[in-house]
Amino acid sequence: MEFKNGTIIIEIQSLKPEKFINAMWKNNVCVRNITRKNLTTIVITVNLKDYYKIKSICDRSNSKMKIIGRKGFAFLIIRMKRRIALIVGIISFVCIIYYLSTFIWGIQINVDKNLTPYEIRQELVSYGIKPGIRKININVYDIENKLIKDNDNIMWARVRIEGSNLKVSAMERQSPPKVINDDTPCNLVAKKDGEVLRVYTKSGTPVVKEGDIVKKGQLLVKGEQGAENSTYQVHSAGDVICKTFYEDSKSVKIDSVDRKRTGNKDEDVYFYLGKKKIYIKKSKNKFAKYDRIECNKLFVHFETYYEVKETIVHNDIKKLVDTTADELYNKICLNFDKTIQVKNKVVNYKAQDTTYKVSVLVIAEENIAISDAAN
Repeated sequence: MEFKNGTIIIEIQSLKPEKFINAMWKNNVCVRNITRKNLTTIVITVNLKDYYKIKSICDRSNSKMKIIGRKGFAFLIIRMKRRIALIVGIISFVCIIYYLSTFIWGIQINVDKNLTPYEIRQELVSYGIKPGIRKININVYDIENKLIKDNDNIMWARVRIEGSNLKVSAMERQSPPKVINDDTPCNLVAKKDGEVLRVYTKSGTPVVKEGDIVKKGQLLVKGEQGAENSTYQVHSAGDVICKTFYEDSKSVKIDSVDRKRTGNKDEDVYFYLGKKKIYIKKSKNKFAKYDRIECNKLFVHFETYYEVKETIVHNDIKKLVDTTADELYNKICLNFDKTIQVKNKVVNYKAQDTTYKVSVLVIAEENIAISDAAN
């Protein structure tokens, strides 16, 4: 055989196993792991290269041999030889796939509004970038710079290789929006009640000062400037920072009722015949308080009554007030924008028969000045 560095496990059936073993030793057969199964059967491990010597000894001694195991690299080579076509096919397929993966087979272009994929594609063709080009011939950063440089409509470009695709994203250049200044003469008025803390004006004449109490709609900054005998109208601009107040209240019960099922239950089972109930089982339902659960299975109706025991629970006043105050505070602050700064929170509560009235006052600072032209 071509490969002789393997070992085989052979089962020998002979009338005189000892004589068979001696014959192998005389023929320089290296025998290992001799195991006797019965009087006429032994199992031995030998080198693959001695196979034909052992077969010759079996023929001369009318013995039978059976290979029950194989070990070694030689048998792997033999199996590979039998499957050489399959192995060559697998290797060829992997090589072809790897070779094809080194090329770009598709170009995906994502653009903004007025830019067109066709326009970008033509630019890429002029750079020699098209399906079928090898990846090693593509410098994505060089392509990005060329697209921005050669096309005035492109403000930003991103080119990346993903698998066998070249993905190109581009954003068009946009002119900055034109800012239209509103110079229409107007005043600044209060959008809500408050106490004036600070006044800042860019144009116009303030008519309130720190400490003044103002009402909603009151004039804060007059839309005119100049000396007493020479005034002119302007578009008032500025901030009037005021202390503002937000309040909300809620009545909560001092004691609550806890309902628990006792474990006792009763049940009605019935079906309808026309509009009339026909009872299969009628409950007595002597429970003073109960939960009723309905369940319908096909045309049969079940009504189960669970006895309930109610107990009065005396709540912790401090915990009840704190929980209600937090709820009111969150409700008030829910509609605040980022310009409103909360400075303080005042909580008050008062007993009223079986309830407590909890009120929350939130003190904040905010700009309450708005143009009267917006009203």
